[in-house]
Amino acid sequence: MQAPVLSVVIPAHNEESRIHATLQSMLAGAADGEFDIVVSINGSTDRTADVARAFLPGIRVVETPEPSKIAALNAGDDAIMHAPIAYIDADVTVDAATLRALAAALADDGLPRVASPRFELDSSASSWPARQYFRIWRLNEYNRAGHIGSGVYAVSAAGRRRWAAFPPVIADDRFVQQLFAPGERVILPDHAFAAPAPRTLRAQIRRSVRVHTGNAELRELGVSGEESGGQVAALVRQVALKPSLWPAFAVYCVGYGLTRFEVARLRRAGKTVGWRRDDTSRAS
Repeated sequence: MQAPVLSVVIPAHNEESRIHATLQSMLAGAADGEFDIVVSINGSTDRTADVARAFLPGIRVVETPEPSKIAALNAGDDAIMHAPIAYIDADVTVDAATLRALAAALADDGLPRVASPRFELDSSASSWPARQYFRIWRLNEYNRAGHIGSGVYAVSAAGRRRWAAFPPVIADDRFVQQLFAPGERVILPDHAFAAPAPRTLRAQIRRSVRVHTGNAELRELGVSGEESGGQVAALVRQVALKPSLWPAFAVYCVGYGLTRFEVARLRRAGKTVGWRRDDTSRAS
């Protein structure tokens, strides 16, 4: 049998409601054995494992009792046998054509590279305030220009040698991105993956607190050299001449301000953030 063109590691914790759609989108149109897909289940208490095993023999399942995404990534790494490797969140939608494009972009020419498709946020099920927040969020240059991670990223064989095991950090995708110079990062403009947005503004603020804390954690480790930030000044310049965006910008400022306030409050109290997973987007 021909070796798979791409290995895929999917960390999954209590993803019973999403894992079927994720695997179905990857395998539809894929040839037998084209991808080596490992679902790495960590500390799940629902039927994630049963749903994933329904796709056997197209995928493999490994389990670890610890409810930790990092533990799941490392367990998945131990199970794969081929590079390049894609790391894909269990709640995203990405098709076989996009996986093939990632494999082609990371062909084994000995160069260290990281690649990602375009990121599309699906806010169709979100509340009105959350949708207004995301209208402005999408204008952020960091998001419009494309970035590595946020649900799907892949590395070449040489790229995977940039680090050993995944360290215990919140922002695994940003950790990996920062190991590669801008010229070593590849965005696939003609391919995209979709991730569900938080359904409420409150849920988005909780998620943003996790993101800000994860980025600060990496800076303290000396890993992150770039700021994605809110870039509020740049957003003000974009929105100033578009009155139709002013109500949305007001909502965005509220969300941004509350996020900063909560991050500062937690730091003063010496409290840890934890994963703060968004479960609203996983509602049936």
